[in-house]
Amino acid sequence: MVLQKVAEEGHLELTDTLIDDNNMSIKTSVTIDIRYQPMDGTGGMWSDGEFLDVPDDRDGLFAFETDSLLSGQSHGSGTSPGRSLQGSIPTFRKAGRGVFSAMKLGKAKSSKDDHKRGDEPAILEMEDLDKKAMRLAGMLEPDTISLASVTAVTTNVSNKRSKPDIKMEPSSGRPVDYQISITVIEARQLIGLNMDPVVCVEVGDDKKYTSMKESTNCPYYNEYFVFDFHVPPDVMFDKIIKLSVIHSKNLLRSGTLVGTFKMDVGTVYSQPEHQFYHKWAILSDPDDITAGCKGYVKCDIAVVGKGDNIKTPHKANETDEDDIEGNLLLPEGIPAERQWARFYVKIHRAEGLPKMNTSIMANVKKAFIGENRDLVDPYVQVQFSGQKGKTSVQKSSYEPIWNEQVIFTELFPPLCKRIKVQIRDSDKVNDVAIGTHFIDLRKISNDGDKGFLPTLGPAWVNMYGSTRQYTLMDEHQDLNDGLGEGVSFRARLLISVAVEILDTTSPEIICSTDVQVEPVSNISESATGKMEEFFLFGSFLEATMIDRKIGDKPISFEITIGNYGNHIDGVSKSSSVKKKKKEGENQEEENELIQNSSEDEADEDADLTSVSSTPPMKPFITDRNYFHLPYFEKKPCVYIKSWWQDQRRRLYNSNMMDKIADKLEEGLNDVQEVIKTEKAFPERRLRGVLEELSIGCSRYVTLANKDVNLAGRTKLDRERLKSCMREMDSMGQQAKQIRTQVKKNTVKEKLKLAQNFLQRLRFLADEPQHSIPDVFIWMMSNNKRIAYARIPSKDILYSVVDEETGKDCGKVKAVFLKLPGKKGFGPAGWTVQAKLELYLWLGLNKSRKNFLHGLPNGFEEIRATKMGHGLPPVTLVYDMKQVFQLRAHMYQARSLFAADSSGLSDPFARVFFSSQSQVTEVLNETLCPTWDQLLVFDDVELFGEATELRDDPPIIVVEFYDQDTVGKAEFIGRTFAKPTIKMRDEPYGPPRFPPQLEYYQIYRGNSIAGELLAAFELLQIPFDAEEIRRALIAVHDFAVPQIKVGQGGRADLPPLEGPTDSERGPILPVPLGIRPVLSRYRIEVLFWGLRDLKRINLAQVDRPRVDIECAGRGVQSALIQNYKKNPNFSTLVKWFEVDLPENELLHPPLNIRVVDCRAFGRYILVGSHAVSTLRHYIYSPPDKSCNNWATAAKLMNGYMVLTNGCSQARSSPSLSSRTFSRPAGDVSVSLEAEPPIRKMDTVVKLDAMSDAVVKVDMNEDESDKEKKKKKKKKKGGAEEEEETDERVLDWWSKYFASIETLKENLRSQEAAQAEAEEREDLEIAAEAADIRPDDLHLKGSKMKERFKEKKSSKQKRSQAADGSEKRPPKARVDELVVYNRELESEYGNFEDWLHTFNLYRGKAGDDDEHALDDDRIVGRFKGSLCMYKVPLSQEITREAGYDPNMGMFQSIPHNDPIHVLVRVYVVRATDLHPADINGKADPYVVIKLGKSEVKDKENYISKQLNPVFGKSFDIEATFPMESMLTVSVYDWDLVGTDDLIGETKIDLENRFYSKFRATCGIASNYSMHGYNIWRDPMKPSQILAKLCKEGKIDGPHYGPGGKVKVANRIFTGATEIEDENGLKKQTEEHLALSVLNHWEEIPRVGCKLVPEHVETRPLLNPDKPGIEQGRLEMWVDMFPMDMPAPGPAIDISPRKPKSFELRVIIWNTDDVILEDDAFLTGEKMSDIYVRGWLKGQQEDKQDTDVHYHSLTGEGNFNWRFVFPFDYLVAEEKIIISKKESMFSWDETEYKIPPRLTMQVWDADHFSADDFLGAIELDLNRFPRGAKTAKQCNLDMIRNEQELPTISIFKQKRVKGWWPFVARDENDEMELTGKVEAELHLVTAEEAEKSPVGLGRNEPDPLEKPNRPDTSLMWFLGPLKSLRYFIWHNYRWLILKALGLILLLLMLGLFLYSIPGYLVKKILGA
Repeated sequence: MVLQKVAEEGHLELTDTLIDDNNMSIKTSVTIDIRYQPMDGTGGMWSDGEFLDVPDDRDGLFAFETDSLLSGQSHGSGTSPGRSLQGSIPTFRKAGRGVFSAMKLGKAKSSKDDHKRGDEPAILEMEDLDKKAMRLAGMLEPDTISLASVTAVTTNVSNKRSKPDIKMEPSSGRPVDYQISITVIEARQLIGLNMDPVVCVEVGDDKKYTSMKESTNCPYYNEYFVFDFHVPPDVMFDKIIKLSVIHSKNLLRSGTLVGTFKMDVGTVYSQPEHQFYHKWAILSDPDDITAGCKGYVKCDIAVVGKGDNIKTPHKANETDEDDIEGNLLLPEGIPAERQWARFYVKIHRAEGLPKMNTSIMANVKKAFIGENRDLVDPYVQVQFSGQKGKTSVQKSSYEPIWNEQVIFTELFPPLCKRIKVQIRDSDKVNDVAIGTHFIDLRKISNDGDKGFLPTLGPAWVNMYGSTRQYTLMDEHQDLNDGLGEGVSFRARLLISVAVEILDTTSPEIICSTDVQVEPVSNISESATGKMEEFFLFGSFLEATMIDRKIGDKPISFEITIGNYGNHIDGVSKSSSVKKKKKEGENQEEENELIQNSSEDEADEDADLTSVSSTPPMKPFITDRNYFHLPYFEKKPCVYIKSWWQDQRRRLYNSNMMDKIADKLEEGLNDVQEVIKTEKAFPERRLRGVLEELSIGCSRYVTLANKDVNLAGRTKLDRERLKSCMREMDSMGQQAKQIRTQVKKNTVKEKLKLAQNFLQRLRFLADEPQHSIPDVFIWMMSNNKRIAYARIPSKDILYSVVDEETGKDCGKVKAVFLKLPGKKGFGPAGWTVQAKLELYLWLGLNKSRKNFLHGLPNGFEEIRATKMGHGLPPVTLVYDMKQVFQLRAHMYQARSLFAADSSGLSDPFARVFFSSQSQVTEVLNETLCPTWDQLLVFDDVELFGEATELRDDPPIIVVEFYDQDTVGKAEFIGRTFAKPTIKMRDEPYGPPRFPPQLEYYQIYRGNSIAGELLAAFELLQIPFDAEEIRRALIAVHDFAVPQIKVGQGGRADLPPLEGPTDSERGPILPVPLGIRPVLSRYRIEVLFWGLRDLKRINLAQVDRPRVDIECAGRGVQSALIQNYKKNPNFSTLVKWFEVDLPENELLHPPLNIRVVDCRAFGRYILVGSHAVSTLRHYIYSPPDKSCNNWATAAKLMNGYMVLTNGCSQARSSPSLSSRTFSRPAGDVSVSLEAEPPIRKMDTVVKLDAMSDAVVKVDMNEDESDKEKKKKKKKKKGGAEEEEETDERVLDWWSKYFASIETLKENLRSQEAAQAEAEEREDLEIAAEAADIRPDDLHLKGSKMKERFKEKKSSKQKRSQAADGSEKRPPKARVDELVVYNRELESEYGNFEDWLHTFNLYRGKAGDDDEHALDDDRIVGRFKGSLCMYKVPLSQEITREAGYDPNMGMFQSIPHNDPIHVLVRVYVVRATDLHPADINGKADPYVVIKLGKSEVKDKENYISKQLNPVFGKSFDIEATFPMESMLTVSVYDWDLVGTDDLIGETKIDLENRFYSKFRATCGIASNYSMHGYNIWRDPMKPSQILAKLCKEGKIDGPHYGPGGKVKVANRIFTGATEIEDENGLKKQTEEHLALSVLNHWEEIPRVGCKLVPEHVETRPLLNPDKPGIEQGRLEMWVDMFPMDMPAPGPAIDISPRKPKSFELRVIIWNTDDVILEDDAFLTGEKMSDIYVRGWLKGQQEDKQDTDVHYHSLTGEGNFNWRFVFPFDYLVAEEKIIISKKESMFSWDETEYKIPPRLTMQVWDADHFSADDFLGAIELDLNRFPRGAKTAKQCNLDMIRNEQELPTISIFKQKRVKGWWPFVARDENDEMELTGKVEAELHLVTAEEAEKSPVGLGRNEPDPLEKPNRPDTSLMWFLGPLKSLRYFIWHNYRWLILKALGLILLLLMLGLFLYSIPGYLVKKILGA
C-alpha cells in the first residue's frame, strides 16, 4: 500500500510512534522520508541539497537519526544495482547528474569533513569535488604549491578509508640522557634542639649527602649535586626525588630522620624551564603524620634532557627569597598546606594470565599426583611515591582472586603522578613481571573547584607485554615491565582506587606511613558492567611490502582481541564466559530502529566458531626487497566473537573528543603550512578552525548530555563525564572568544593557544578505565610470530551515532606491521615488515548487520559452511575491477639523509602502488637529487566501484634508498601520498589536471629525513566494448546487445611525451604542464675563505677549492694555493646564471662542495653543505617610493644586503620588525646621555629628510650634588656610608649594578607585556563594539608608544627609577650590559654579511633529532650568496663608487691576513658540573687560539662550582689562520690528567668584520680615568668619523652648544670632561659617543653597535652532547695591531674580602628558664653561661664563664667575645678558608652569610650541659634590640619581616636586649631567656690600633660582674656543695656501685673457700 503510493508520487513522509517490548507505545515518534526514483527518469527529480539540509541547531533525536541515515554506512551492503552500474558503464552518465546523483549520499558527509581554505567552515553543497577544487584553485595562483607534508596523505576525503600513521618507530622505551642537578642551599626552622643536620639527596636509588653542620637549626650548605641517567623517559619521570634531613649522622650510626620531602622527576620536568629555582621544600615526618612541618630546605632542582637548555635566573645576591611561604617548592596550583591522605588500591581479581612455567614439570606432576595445575603463581605489586606494597600469592591460578587492598599514606595532592600496578609471577629463583599498568592520577581526579578526588573503578585494566608463549629467556621482558609498546595481551586485572583525606587530629589514627595490606569484601559481577557478546570482523584487502627476509614459507595473518582468537598461545579459556544469552534480555536502545525480522534472527544465536586467521599463502615477489600476497579478487576475512563487560560509553566518549581533536590538529597543520609557505590569510583559516572547534564542542555537550544518568557506571565515569562536559563547554566558549581576536599580527600566538586546546583534548580523550582490550594483528610464518600491529579497540568500535564511532571503524586502513619490542628500534624498525589494507569492524553482536557497509562495493560474500546466512563470510570475491594507469611525477627531493661516509648519498626512490613497484634512476653523490622523472605504472587493477575509488584511492608509498656499490641499498626514509584520480569520463584539464607538484615530508623512524617534490595521478583506462558487455551480464543476468563505444584502450589517456634527453636514455621527464615555470636568475657568490678543515684519509687538505652548484649550473672558486699559509680566496666574487622556478618555494637547493686538488689531477671531496632554501639570499631592490629611511634594500629575513653597506641587527626582533612597520616619516628617538638615571623621554617627530634636533636633558653633576646635599641634611651623621666614593668603585661595582638592572629590566618587561595584553583586550573589546580606529594617527601613535616602551625597557631601567616611587636613591654607577646568553644569539651570529656554512662529511647519526651532526662537521666555508632576476635595474650599477667586480657585495673589507691582539676577560663560571668524587671541582681556565694556548693551571680555585676567576688574558693572533677561540674550564687533579668540564668556542673573525663592531664594546659613558676608563685605543670621535666615511654619510659636524649633526640627524650631549686632576676640559667625545650609542637610528647604514658587555656562554662537553655543563661569564676585545696599541687591561680580579672584627659583649641575661632543682630546698635554679659564634661552624665558638645557681634566671657576665672575619661587602658573604678534612690537599673557600649565633646553656659538671635557647642574628638585617628587658619579647623574632631592621655594617655599634628561643614538644616557639648584648664592628686596621682582650682580660678589661651569694656557695661550703652535687645527681649510681662491690666480694670469698671445703667433703671429714 505504502509502496504503491511512493511509486506513484515519488515522495512520501511516514510518521509513526514506536512501541517497546510489551507493545506499549512510547513517547518517541519517528518520521521517515521515503523517495523513489524509477530507472527511466519519470517521477520527481530530487533537488540537490534536499537530503543534506541538516538543521543547524542539531539537537535532540533528529540529529542522531539523520546522522546515521546520512552517514555512508546506511546503504545496503553488496551491490545495489544503481551504484554498481554507475562506475562501469560510460553511456549512462550523460548529465553528470541525473539518474544516480542520489547515490552520492554517502559523500555528503565527506564534503563536510573536508577542510576548506575559506574563512568559515561553510558546508559545501556542491555536487562534485571538481567544483570544490575549482574554487580552491581560484584562490591560489596557478603556480602555488601546497606544502603537503603530511596533510597530502592524511586529508581524509571520504568515509571508506582512514588515515595511515606516518611515524613508524615507537619513541617510548628508548633510553635517553638525563641530568638532574640539585643544589641544597640551606635549611631553616628545623625542629629539634641543638642538632647536627645533614641533608640526604636521593634520586631513584642514588644517594648523596651534604656535609654536616654542627649545632644549628638553620644550616647553610650551598652544595651542588648532579645525577646522570641514561634511561627511557617513562622510567626517568617515575623516579622519586627525595630530600631528607638527618640529625647527627656519622660513620658509625645512621642518625635520626628529621623529615623528608618527595616529588617525582616528571613533576620537575613539567615545570617551566624544567626547574624549580630557589624554592623551599616542606619537610614532613613519614613516621608521624600527626606532626606538622618539620622544617624547610631551600634548593634548586633542574632536570635536563638532551637538547634542553636551562636558563638560570641571574644569580647576583640572594636576598629576596627569604619569604618562605611565597616560594614553596610546589608546582603551580598546589596548596601550601597539604593534608595527609590514604590511597586505597583494591586488587580484586585477574583473568587470562599466560603460563609462566614450562609444561614438562607440570606433566611430571600430573603423572604422579594426577592433578592438572595452572602454570602461574601470581601476586600483584603496587608502587607509589617510592613505596611498594604486594598482595598475597595465589598459587597456580590463571584466574586468581585476591580481594585485597594496598594502602599508602601520602600527602595530598601528591607530587608523584603515577601508581604502578604490576602482576608478577612468584618463583623460587626470581619473580618476573607478567604485565604492568600505570594509573595516572591526573586522569582520575580533577583539582578544579568542582573537581573530585582520585577515584577509579572497580574497572578492568588490560595489560600488554611480550608474546604469550613461555620461554626461559624472554627477549621482550622489558615490555612486561611497562617499557615500550606491548605486543600482545597479557592479562586483565580488576582494580579500584579511592582516596580519603585524613583528619590527623583524631586520636585513633595510625601515625606511620608504612604500606599496609588488608582484605576487602568481594564485589558483585555486575559492578563492572553487563557482559555482552561482541563481534569483530576483519577483511584483508591487500598485503604488500612483505619483507623478503622472512623467507618464502606460506604466510598467514592472525587477529586477536584479548585471548580470543589466539590459537597458538592463548591458554586458559575463560571459565566465566557467559555463552548463552539470557532469555528475554531486553534490547538496549542501541538496537536499530527497525529490527530486521528476517530468518537470520534464528541463526543469529547459533554459536559461531571464530575464524581468527587467514589461510596460509605463498608470497609472490614484488621486487628485490619485498613480497606481496596474491589477494586479487579474493579477499580473506576473519571474525571473532568475544565477551566483555559492556562499557562502550567510555570509548564513545573518547572517540567524540578524539574526532574533534583530529579535526583541530588537521586544521592547525594547515594554518602552519599557510604561514610556512607565506600564503595569504592564515588568519582566516585559523578562524575557520576555531569555529569548527567551538561547533564540535557544543555538539559534544549535546551528545554527552544524553548519557549523564546511565546506570552501571563507576564514580569516575560520572565525575569524568561531568568534568569533560565542563571542559568542552568552556573550550568551546574560549574558542569562540579567541576567534574574534585572531588578526594578522596575532595569528602565531593564537595558534599557540589553539595548540594548547589540542593538548587538552588529547589529555581528556585518554580514558583511564579500560574496557575492551586492543586488537592485535600478527603476521605468522612457519607458525612463528613475525611482525605485528596494534589497533586500539576504540578506533574500530561501531556506534549508531556517527560522532561516537571509532575513526577506523568500517573503513579501509593502511596498516604497517612492525617488529616487536627492541627489535623495532633503530634501522630494523624503519623497514616495513608488511603493509596491509585492512577493513575492521567491532561492535555488539546484536548490531552486527552493519558490519560490511564500509567495504568498497562490488563483492559477493562466500561463507564457510552451508549452515545458513547467519555466518559472516570467510572470503569476499570482488567481481568489479577497475584498471588504472598511475603516473608518478618524481621531480626532486631535498635535504635527504646522508647515508655514505662522504656525507652524501646516492639516492633513488622506489614507488609502491598496490602490488607493483618502480624505481627512479640513481643520482650519484647528492642530498638534493632532481630526478625529473615520470614513472608509469600500467594496468594497475583496483577492486571495487569506480566512484568510490575516485574519492578513496589507496595510498602510494615512496621509499628512498642509498645505492651502495656492494651490498644492499640502504634505507633513507619513506613518505606517503594520495594520487589525484581521473575517471575515464572526466576531461583531463583544469582545475584538477595537470596536478601540481607538492612537498611530502620524508620520515625515517620518527625523525624527518628530507622532503620530496612530486605529483601523482591515477588515470582510469577505458574499457573496450566487449568487456563492458561481459561485466553487465555478470552483474545483472540480463542480455545486453552489442554496445558501441569509442576507441578503446589507451587512446583516451593524455599522451606521454617521449624521452626528450638523448643522454638519459629511455627515461621519461616530468611533462611540461606539471614541471614549474622557469625564469632566469643570477646568483652571485662571495668566496671569503675556508676554516678548520679536518684531515681526509689522514692527509691534510692543502689546495682546496669550492664548487657551487644549483640546478645543474655552477661556479668554481679560485684555488687556495696553500691552505696552511692563507685559507682565504684570492678572487672574492663570482657569479653564474641559472633557470629557476618563478615560485620561490620550488627553488632547488644550492650545493656547496669543497674538494681538495691533489697531484695528478685527482680531486677528493672534503665535505659538502646544502643550502635548502635560497629565499634568505634573494635581493629585493630598495623601495624608492617609500620615504622611510629605515627601509633599505633588505634580504628576506631581516638581514640587509650590502649594496648600501647596510645591515640591521637581529638582536632584538622587536626593534627591527617594528622599524619597518612604522608609518612612513614617523621616527621616534629617545636619547639619554646617561642610561642609569633618566629624567625625561624625548619623542621627536622627524621627517625623513628634515634636520631634526633631539634634546636630551643633561643631569650631569648639578642635580646629583644637590641630591646628595639634601640627603646629608636629612639623615645627619649616619650618612657618610651612603655616599659612593669614586675611589671605592671598581669594575665589580659596575658589574653588580648592571646585574641589578638586568633583573629590573626583566621585571619591567613582564609588566610591559601584561600591559600590552591588557591593551589588546581593550582593542578586541572595541572591535567587538565595532569601533574600528580607522584613524591612522591613532594607530601610529600607539605603535610609537609601544616602540618607545619596548625600547626603553630593553636598554635601560624602566622609569620607576627616577625617584617617583619611594625607592632608596641608587648611587650612580656607570653600567655595562649583561647578556644572559652568548653575544652571537643577540646579533644573529654576526652573519650580517659573512655567512658560515658548515661542511658535512660522513654518515648522519641516527640519534634522535640528529644531535650527533656536530661530529660530521669537517670544516666551515665562509662566504655569502645573493640572487636576483637577471635584468637588474640600472640605478644600482650607476651609483658612485660602484665596483663591477664586486657585484652586489660593495664596500667589503679585503680578506688579506691581519694581525690582531685578542684580550679575553673571564669573569666567573656558574653551576659547573662536578668533576670530583666529593661533588665539587677545582676549576681553572685554558684559552686556545690557533697554536697558542694559555693555561692558568697554577691559579686553580679549590673545591668550587661557582668560581670567580676575574682574569684577563692577552693572545696575539693572525686572522684568518687563527680565528676560532676556545675557552675551556678544566678540573685540576693532583694525580692523573685534568678533566675537561666544559668549553665554549667563539668565532672571532665574524665578530671582527661585523658591521655591529664587536671588536670592543662601546661604553655608555666616556671617562679618561677611574673604573670606567675608555678601553678602545680609538676615541669615540675617531670611531664616528671612520663609520661615517665607510658608510658614505655626511658628517659628523660638531656645532656650538653641544650639538652634533650626522646625516641630517642632530644629537646633543655634554661637552666637558674631567681629567685625573679634576680639571675640566672641552671635548667632543661625549657628543660622538651619544651618536654611537644611537647608531641604529642613522638612515641606511645604521645598526646597533655592540655595547660594553659581559656575555654568558654555555659550557659544553663533547662527551655529553647537548647537555650544558655550566656557564661562563666573559667578554672578548680585539685590537688590530696596525692601530695604536690599547691601554693596559682593566683589572677585574675578584674583590679581596675586607677584614673586620666583631666584638660582642654579653652584659647580662634575664628570665632564663630554670633547669635544675636545688638539693636542699628543691627550688628551681640554673647554672647559666652564654656561647656565641660567627663563622658557619662551632670551631670558633666562645663561651662566657658560668653564673652558678641563678634562682631568677638572671645572670651577670660582663664578658667579651672577639670574632675576626673576612667579609665581601658586595656579596654580603663571609669568606672562610679551611681544609675539609685531614686528607685534603688544600683549603677550600666557603662563602656564608654573616650570622651571629648566641646560645644560652645550663652547665652540668658531670653530665652533658643542657641547651636552653638560642638566637641567630643576620648581621646585615637584624631587629633592633629592646631598650629594657621588659620590652624584649618573642615578637622580635616572630614578626621579623615587619620590624625595621639594622645592619651592623652601617651602624657599627648596637646595644640592646634580644630574646633566646627554643621549641617545645609541640613545635611552638617559646621564650627561654633574654640577653643584653653589645655588638661593635671594627675594621682590621682599627682593631690593631685599639686592641681588646677576650673575656675580661687586658687590654681594655671589663669589670667583674656583681653576682649574688648563691652563685658563690661553691667557694664558701665546698663540702656541702660537693655532697650536694654528688649525692643529688648520682645517689643511685653510688648505691648501685656499692651493691656491686659487695656482690663481687661475696663471689671472691666463695671462690677462695670452695677448694678447702670440697676436700673436706671428699675426705668425709
